[in-house]
Amino acid sequence: MSVARILAARILAIAFVLAGVLAGLFSPPALAQSLEDMLAGLTDDPKAAIQMLIAAEDEKAKAAAAALAKGNLFIRIEDNAVVIAEKDGEQYVITNALTGEIEAMASAEELQAIVLDDEAKALLGGAGDAAAQDAGPFDFATGVKALNAEGFAEKGKAIEKLTALGDGRAIPVFQALADGRLFSRKSDGAVVIGDRSGNDVRLTMAETLEPAGIVAPDTLDVIFVNNNLRNVLREAIGRLGLLSAEASTRTGAAKALLDGITPDAVALLREAYAKESIAYVKEAMALALAAAELSDPDKARRLAAVAVLGSSSDMRVRALLQSRLGQEQDAEVKAAIAAAFDRIQTKLTLMGYAENLVQGISLGSVLLLAAVGLAITFGVMGVINMAHGEMIMLGAYSAYVTQEIFRAMLPPSWIGAYLIAALPVAFLVAAAVGVAIERGVIRFLYGRPLETMLATWGISLGLQQAVRMIFGAPNKEVANPEWMTGAIELAGGFAVTWNRLYIILFCFAVLGLIALILHRTSFGLHMRAVTQNRAMADVMGIPTARIDAMTFALGSGIAGMAGVALSQIGNVSPNLGQIYIVDSFLVVVFGGVGNLMGTLVGALTLGIVNKFLEPIAGAVLGKVVVLIFIILFIQKRPRGLFAAKGRAADA
Repeated sequence: MSVARILAARILAIAFVLAGVLAGLFSPPALAQSLEDMLAGLTDDPKAAIQMLIAAEDEKAKAAAAALAKGNLFIRIEDNAVVIAEKDGEQYVITNALTGEIEAMASAEELQAIVLDDEAKALLGGAGDAAAQDAGPFDFATGVKALNAEGFAEKGKAIEKLTALGDGRAIPVFQALADGRLFSRKSDGAVVIGDRSGNDVRLTMAETLEPAGIVAPDTLDVIFVNNNLRNVLREAIGRLGLLSAEASTRTGAAKALLDGITPDAVALLREAYAKESIAYVKEAMALALAAAELSDPDKARRLAAVAVLGSSSDMRVRALLQSRLGQEQDAEVKAAIAAAFDRIQTKLTLMGYAENLVQGISLGSVLLLAAVGLAITFGVMGVINMAHGEMIMLGAYSAYVTQEIFRAMLPPSWIGAYLIAALPVAFLVAAAVGVAIERGVIRFLYGRPLETMLATWGISLGLQQAVRMIFGAPNKEVANPEWMTGAIELAGGFAVTWNRLYIILFCFAVLGLIALILHRTSFGLHMRAVTQNRAMADVMGIPTARIDAMTFALGSGIAGMAGVALSQIGNVSPNLGQIYIVDSFLVVVFGGVGNLMGTLVGALTLGIVNKFLEPIAGAVLGKVVVLIFIILFIQKRPRGLFAAKGRAADA
């Protein structure tokens, strides 16, 4: 290559470099910078940064520009992060402007305002209103989408507009938003209502209220609201619900207005009260009106309101009266409030006793399910089976496996039937394991109770470890079918959940089935014969070894079904059986070994006593008191409440 060519190439390269430098010096700042650079530029060169934020296509940049125009963009002093801060009471709700994530709340002292001169403010122009501009006519679908706005102010405007539409479809959407069950689907940004379905979330489209399938939680983003918006939502639900054609919706709306109501809502409530014809709905509306009139300037109205509120048994009314008691100046009204408060307190105390009774029966039914299988094996065979709890655990895991099979292989509409299918599966699995234990170990140890206890304890540890190896140590969640969710509300916040009620009914059904087997089948006759006199039964040709195996299978299978029931009120884990094994033995010993009636009475007695002792002595100390009582009771009646007969009594 000649010297001339080399020289020309170098001159050309220098020219390109100079051209680049001059272009950088005299050209306007590039808009294609990162959001982080734009936000950092607000303190160095605010005007250039504002230009880039407004021109950027990034939604976070637009949200930052809108917040800056409204005076809601700050620098957090702790880490110099640029944040969007919206006031919520005395604190500020913080959204990281860079990531868009809601972070810990902050006080005014922790934030530094971004100060702009007049030129920079002029550049913002209408940026503060850009996010609120309507793309077209406002309808229900547009309002639902607007609930997913970046700022709480925009969400509040969407709530107000949806309320003004008067569309009853907004009630479940507002309720989901207030409860934290309203989501934005990551795949398409659609606003959906989500309800837990095991480890997944069952979706309903917020715009149409139609089912939208079941998805994993990590595919959704929660739509957040602050406390101020929750109050707005509560009143909006009340106002919309009062216009509903459904009596239950109108009742719920009146109850929602009990916590707080504006003058406009009071007028609407009065109008709805005048038109209402159903007694229980009218009563709920009267209660909400009385709550609104409790602070009325007219003394006569306040006294009338106190009289209405005093007939309630709602804890919110009690709190309302207690709050008003310290504010009331008139002596007569104050005395009336105090008397009404005492009446409500007495009602709530009595209802507390009733609630403890129902919870005690519920706990007793759980103990009965756990103990009835043990009552058969321990009572008939005299075997101290320390692996009985693991039969319960196997039943619970059978329910979990059945649930997963239904989810994987059947349509979503069938998922509610998995629990029915899980009952025979759990019975067969636990019964098969029970027969294997009896035939493989226990039959060689009859008459040696200590060795039997140690052997079954070792088996229990082995079963726990086997389950950990197969399913892992973490808890498994078994979802309640839709027909077992919810509760029956009786009064004053006292409610009985459907899953507990079904378990109570199920345990009595199981007990009745066992009684039928024992007294109306040949197997039951043979089992009772072996119980009363094994040698004579053997002489009479009854296959005692087979009866032992079948008895152990029956007791284990019932424990497996108990595990299915217990999976509906708690998580499933390898240690599930250990929670109930001691209580099961206490029930069997207290009621009388081998006696079904004794098991029933013992379980219900221990359950009710435990629930009444817990508020007084605490859960742990209450169990200690019950244990001491049983020890003392056994000293006086070694055979329990209902003494067993035959071989069990002679042993």
